[in-house]
Amino acid sequence: MTTLTEIDLNRSNNSQVKRTLWSFASFFALILFWQVLALLVNSRYFPGVPQVWAALVDEFWAGELTYHIGITLMRVAFAFVVAMAIGSAIGIFLGRVKTADRFFDSWLIFFLNLPALVTIILCYVWMGLTEVAAVIAVAVNKIPNVAVTLREGARSLSPDYMEMAKVYKLGRWKTLRHVTLPQLAPFFATAARTGLSLVWKIVLVVELIGRSDGVGQKLHTAFQLFDVPTILAYAIAFILVVQLIEMLILQPLEKRVNRWRR
Repeated sequence: MTTLTEIDLNRSNNSQVKRTLWSFASFFALILFWQVLALLVNSRYFPGVPQVWAALVDEFWAGELTYHIGITLMRVAFAFVVAMAIGSAIGIFLGRVKTADRFFDSWLIFFLNLPALVTIILCYVWMGLTEVAAVIAVAVNKIPNVAVTLREGARSLSPDYMEMAKVYKLGRWKTLRHVTLPQLAPFFATAARTGLSLVWKIVLVVELIGRSDGVGQKLHTAFQLFDVPTILAYAIAFILVVQLIEMLILQPLEKRVNRWRR
């Protein structure tokens, strides 16, 4: 006899299969549209799929693709960790201390609206064309976004749970681990997912302006040569890498941290 759990599981699996098939169909339609449009335009500045694929394969076998993507991912990782750590601390502090929130709210708005390009240029001017300046420039642009997200999470902490922790005298460490962090976990996951898409875009600008390697620098070199196939090859390769990180790390992590709400 089939149980309700098995029925729900089968429905979930069927839904996942349908979603995957629709994704593949949509992606294939996009590739087909791109190729047809390239044939209609018939211009070296709008290459078709075969030309871009050939450029991607050439860069891969030459070792350039993996090297520059690896360098960019390393910068993304460092900037991401710095931004999440500092932004989370600021956000939780502002969310729990109302006086500080009222005082620093205008600061937060200022940095949220500060153009990323201005921050990058200033960091390079003040600290030179160094790796530290590049990472700091990216992190500074991301920190306000993380702070805003975690501030909302800190504001939404349940006072009932906090009272329960006091009654049972859990102490600061156990309260943080078993009461505060589980409630903030979904906000951490949201900040991480949105942050990744923002960080890697800013990293490319940082590399384009002041670094001698990385995907951004390769795009800059290809732009100077009007090498559109190479530009698209690096763009597509990096998008695929970021999507893999999203699907294999961030999405499973988000499901795990939201499990306690069920």
